[in-house]
Amino acid sequence: MAVDPVVYFFAFGLIAGLMRADLRLPGPIYDALSFLLLLSIGLKGGVELARHGSVDLLLQSASVIAMGIALPLIAFPLLRLGRLGRADAASMAAHYGSVSVGTFAVAISWLASRDIPHEPYLALFVVLLEVPAIVIGILLARSNRAGLDWRELGRELFLGRSVLLLAGGLVIGAAAGAEALAPLEPVFVDAFKGVLALFLLEMGLIAATRLGPLREHGLFLIAFAILWPLFAGCIGTLLGLALGLSPGGAAILAVLAASASYIAAPAAMRIAVPEANPSLSLAASLGLTFPFNMLFGIPIFVALAQFLGGASP
Repeated sequence: MAVDPVVYFFAFGLIAGLMRADLRLPGPIYDALSFLLLLSIGLKGGVELARHGSVDLLLQSASVIAMGIALPLIAFPLLRLGRLGRADAASMAAHYGSVSVGTFAVAISWLASRDIPHEPYLALFVVLLEVPAIVIGILLARSNRAGLDWRELGRELFLGRSVLLLAGGLVIGAAAGAEALAPLEPVFVDAFKGVLALFLLEMGLIAATRLGPLREHGLFLIAFAILWPLFAGCIGTLLGLALGLSPGGAAILAVLAASASYIAAPAAMRIAVPEANPSLSLAASLGLTFPFNMLFGIPIFVALAQFLGGASP
């Protein structure tokens, strides 16, 4: 099975990072790539949301939010079994209940390269899944404490870069429509895969720096970072098919369920649960889960969704 070329960029960055090569992109360039990636996903989702808005979509959205609440509630006691403190377990549960925009973008590209159809409004689910798990993680960590500044936290949750750019893109895309946005396609559509490739190169370099804490905290976190995505991905696949999504759409929902946040969740946890060790969550989510999903998870979930959905591989 052919590997999407953008995955090679991630692998190149990971290897270069492990070799301590100096390939890091300048900060402003990385920020620009992030902006373009998030806005592109939001705009495309907004255009398709305007085309496909319906009662069925409302039901799907409510079910996806319920999944975003349930996953961290399941992950938290499992992480506590690994002898993580309450704050660290809650923080990691929030990361793994939330989503990775980079993994979503790779999955969309992976399906497109193989002409596998999927519902084009799935970027909406990325936005819906960013916040619920973070809120649940905070409640799990702070349930027996007081003094949380909910105003500051709400600002970080809803005005943080990832959520704001995705939501803003959705609104602009839905309001403007495909015809009005056509002149912007060279930036937000045609260049998408090149932007994604450079973004993943940087992600590979960053991932290589996050592996140390995994070695320090034993096999449990390593096992969780690999086995949890398989479990959550199965939940996402089954839910997607139950909601009437195509096999491609169910595979995308599986990828979202299996992914872990490394943008919105770390920022929110830093404010709400400062006593949690951020290196644990980032080492697991970015150091292992992100590469695992890139190389193995996406093909596994697509094959599973096609098998259960009755589609030919």
